[in-house]
Amino acid sequence: MLLFSASLLVAIGLVHSYLGERYILIRLFRRDNIPKTMGSSEFTRRTLRFAWHLTTVCWFGFAAILISLSKSGLDRLAILDIIAATFLLHFLVAISGSKGKHFSWVVFLLVGFATLYAANQSLFY
Repeated sequence: MLLFSASLLVAIGLVHSYLGERYILIRLFRRDNIPKTMGSSEFTRRTLRFAWHLTTVCWFGFAAILISLSKSGLDRLAILDIIAATFLLHFLVAISGSKGKHFSWVVFLLVGFATLYAANQSLFY
């Protein structure tokens, strides 16, 4: 059942990103009344786009945790590695999607590295 749940998360993530781009974001961005944030509507567009797709990244991370749990039960190190990788991917999406202007990338980077650090510390205990 965990693998079934993981496959559903991957599927909904792919559908969410694709259909969201095609039917929501593109249509929304065609409007001429997008609010200007930090001086431009482009920043608003970029923020909406990367935030939309971060949902999919989260679902993929949860799918990976479910897959890990299906194979080995509770493997603390594997789960910490998956969480770290998920937030490092968040960092990449946020920094590239906003061109570094949306400071969520700082938090995602810190969470990713702090979680990796915790995972490495657990190797020694």
